[in-house]
Amino acid sequence: MRSQEDVPELNRRRFLTAGAAFGVSGWATAQSPAAAAMSGAVSAATFGVGPDAAGDQSRAFSAMLEQASSSDQPIFLPPGTYLVSGILLPRSTRLMGIEGATRLVPAGDGPIFRGDDIGVLHLAGLTFDGAHRWFSGGANALLDLRGVAALDIASCAVVNSGRSGIALERASGRIRRTRIEHAADIGIFSVDAGALDIAGNDVRHCANGGILVHRSAYGADGTRVTGNRIAHIRADQGGTGQFGNGINVYRANDVSISGNHVSACAFSAIRSNGGSNLQVIGNRCLHSGETAIYSEFSFEGAVIANNIVDGAANGISIVNFNEGGRLATCTGNLVRNLSKSGPYEASAPGFGTGIAVEADCAATGNVVENAPTYGMHLGWGPFLRNVAATGNVIRRSGTGIAVSVVEGSGSAVISDNVISESEHGAIVGYRWADAATGELATGNDSGFAHLTVAGNQIS
Repeated sequence: MRSQEDVPELNRRRFLTAGAAFGVSGWATAQSPAAAAMSGAVSAATFGVGPDAAGDQSRAFSAMLEQASSSDQPIFLPPGTYLVSGILLPRSTRLMGIEGATRLVPAGDGPIFRGDDIGVLHLAGLTFDGAHRWFSGGANALLDLRGVAALDIASCAVVNSGRSGIALERASGRIRRTRIEHAADIGIFSVDAGALDIAGNDVRHCANGGILVHRSAYGADGTRVTGNRIAHIRADQGGTGQFGNGINVYRANDVSISGNHVSACAFSAIRSNGGSNLQVIGNRCLHSGETAIYSEFSFEGAVIANNIVDGAANGISIVNFNEGGRLATCTGNLVRNLSKSGPYEASAPGFGTGIAVEADCAATGNVVENAPTYGMHLGWGPFLRNVAATGNVIRRSGTGIAVSVVEGSGSAVISDNVISESEHGAIVGYRWADAATGELATGNDSGFAHLTVAGNQIS
């Protein structure tokens, strides 16, 4: 069990410079020159900018964007490679290319695009290839954006960044159908978003995180992270969960995470630290190095439902009542094939737990199989209050349901569960990590006033 002090914040620069948001509006994604013409876009050649030029085109490219911005004119970039760096975006930018064929590559150090206080930013059909070059000057990403009122990034690729792929601060809009791959830090990093959707993207092979939704202080955010594929997320900066997560929420309330396919993350598939009114619904979380789905520390309100967890050190943890973490439902999840091995040496009770809950929580209708330590873990020391574990199926576990019997523990109801093949007992009381009772499932009287144990089927 880690304390809040064990989870250092990312440094202030990474929070406050982690750039803009994404967006996808009704502006059509260009798939051909004919489509570009139908959208009213003007060819970049009109402004003297063409593909595959021998040298740096940053100055001409910037002049083109400034001129087009004054009349809200969309620009079409024909197929080929454009060498540009450090482009400061004007108030209005509408830029489209041919998906997979229009490439922007850095001509020097720094990001490709950066911007502050942008009204409209629409990008479609463009590949931003950072060529693995490291950034100078404090930039955080190939697309480093702050204060974007209407962001629309669609059918783009952001690859081989020497830092993050897309960094957003105070951004509203959408990022969709975009590939972010081989970032040397974070795939998409949003701070202090407003009305942001991150949907249908492919985020892979990032060094420290996939999609991050953070706030510089606790508050409403409302970002929706839906239908993304996230895979092979490392934790090159180490730690015990600050890095290496597929989807990470920090201090951001009202975030929805649904329908994502998240696999092979060094730590969690989905991890929320201090995010209240969180929804984690219908995700597939495969082969996580630590806890697959985490709602932890100072949160109030989490709905974790209908997810599949297959392969992790722990399955689902809704914990840290000691830090104020409370109020949740955990329903209809399938959790299986857990391991006692994790990415660091864990304190007791270690890894291998299917579902852990602590305060003001209903854990109902879940199925847990192959959890070598506990199928379900209710409370930790005195940090147990108002927990109902009902109607769950637990098969092949170390202990089926472990419940705290430490003095000061709050009430728990354990009823109508089906528990089979539990090596160390179906329902057992624990004092911290040590078993303190025999089998509690065989009688109606547990001997502990705070526990109700009834109607469970044991085999």
